[in-house]
Amino acid sequence: MPADADLPTPSAAGQGSADPALPSEEPLGRHLLPDTAQVDGRGRLSVGGVDLVDLAEEVGTPLFVYDVAHLRARCREAMDAFGGHVAYATKAFLCKAMARISLEAGMSLDVSSAGELATAVAAGATGERLVLHGNNKSDEELAEALRLGVARIVVDSFEEIGRLGRLLGSGAGGGRSPQEVMVRVTPGVEAHTHEFVMTGGEDSKFGFSLASGAADRAAAELARIPGVVLAGVHAHIGSQIFRLDAFEQEVAVLAPFVARHRLGELCVGGGLGVAYLNGERAPTISEWAAHLLAAARAAGLPEGVRLTAEPGRSIVAAAGLTCYRVGTIKELPGIRTYVAVDGGMSDNPRPVLYGSGYEAFLPRATTARRPLEARVVGKHCESGDVVVADARLPGDLRVGDVLATPVTGAYGFSMASNYNRVPRPPVLFVEDGASTVVVRRETIEDLLRLEP
Repeated sequence: MPADADLPTPSAAGQGSADPALPSEEPLGRHLLPDTAQVDGRGRLSVGGVDLVDLAEEVGTPLFVYDVAHLRARCREAMDAFGGHVAYATKAFLCKAMARISLEAGMSLDVSSAGELATAVAAGATGERLVLHGNNKSDEELAEALRLGVARIVVDSFEEIGRLGRLLGSGAGGGRSPQEVMVRVTPGVEAHTHEFVMTGGEDSKFGFSLASGAADRAAAELARIPGVVLAGVHAHIGSQIFRLDAFEQEVAVLAPFVARHRLGELCVGGGLGVAYLNGERAPTISEWAAHLLAAARAAGLPEGVRLTAEPGRSIVAAAGLTCYRVGTIKELPGIRTYVAVDGGMSDNPRPVLYGSGYEAFLPRATTARRPLEARVVGKHCESGDVVVADARLPGDLRVGDVLATPVTGAYGFSMASNYNRVPRPPVLFVEDGASTVVVRRETIEDLLRLEP
């Protein structure tokens, strides 16, 4: 039967809500599962036509599982919503297979390091489909971007302007057509999100301040460099943002800068939030785009200026789940129950870094109520190695169960580490009843290979 049977879905709320109710024993909400999720009569979950418990038995745990149809649908939605002017923010989740899905949808790729750039190129991306970001680009990264002829270099500092000028003066561009750049601006908009992912305020390592006049000075300097065309302005106010009015403020603040410098593009970056918990509801990509386009009109953005965006989390987060194996259940009377799994902060550091909340459930009993209060923890030698701080799980939980956390498609694999020398999990794509390993499981031999 369809996965939405017996699974609760919160009511829609215009701006979204990041203030969920207290954890409850209700079954996992349908809105937290990938598009193709199905639950059979026994309560077992399949995604892309693949039973998750069977998949975990076959390939082992932990593992990341992504719904290919979900990924494609969000890429299409973003392209339709923004009229095709979208770059996928690869920092959210990048491997060659994901890059290909984005490229096939017509998206460009936003990269911010030599590794991301090389992965995009290995997946088939050509220069005109690439946008280079980064607050401290090296000479080598800039030179490679110039060699490839990337569509945009988003300039972040006066030092970078100097580096770019020297490289172009030395012929690093290969004598090709001028390099188009954008100036990254800190617009002074304080988004309501965690301080570590707020990037639009004055106190930020990113970009040039509008308020101080630094952004105008940067635009003037860039305009004087031979071989450079200042194509637009870029800003990013933060991540995991539910309130669309913050983005409206961003557009209103940037519109005069666009008009003053006669720019052809305004990029609002990304940052749209997603629901991680049963009680949360986030705006859709289409709702986000509609608000931004309306804000552009209200701000008097000049006719012909292209409004672009760089979504990442909203494309991939809900497409992914992480499957673990329960190894121990430790009950501390009067305190709490600890449920330890075979992964942890090495495959999902967000709870440790940001205090991020997740749900947990058993794919063998997806629609079951979850009366057991527990803290799901990992296997690392840290008391802070928490996967789900306030989990609710079925009362018949047992050692050996496959336990899953939904909405882990963004900033899990991409931020994974080898803490405690733990190998990183594999990434599997599921579609039409079949699974494909797109990133194989790391091995101990892989870890030792780097050491002479």
